[in-house]
Amino acid sequence: MLPEHFIEKYLEMAPPGLRDIVLEIRNIVASIAPNATERQHGRGFSYYFKEQGGPVSAGICQVGIFSDHIRLGFIHGAFLPDPDGLLVGEPKYKKHIRLYSYEDAPWEYLRQLIQASARFDPYTLKERIE
Repeated sequence: MLPEHFIEKYLEMAPPGLRDIVLEIRNIVASIAPNATERQHGRGFSYYFKEQGGPVSAGICQVGIFSDHIRLGFIHGAFLPDPDGLLVGEPKYKKHIRLYSYEDAPWEYLRQLIQASARFDPYTLKERIE
């Protein structure tokens, strides 16, 4: 994971109400996949298993920071269990959920999505066997 001071500096530009969402997602990823690689990109961060590939073949999730929401994206979102139908998106496989406030975010559901994504193997379209 990137150094804490780097994250804090980067988030200075984010709308105040959205910073806590980013930090909570980051905490969830760290608890589920402590060996995940965190990479800063133009609009936010991506999380993936570097030793298993990269942001696509071993992607966990992406966090996009927008002016009024956070977009939590999953490169293989169409394959994740989504019984509440919260994931949306036009691309064939990539799906996302928009989060507008910390208080209204479905945190347990997001944890389950992140966990399922961390276990997903795009080569077999099944859960990774460790």
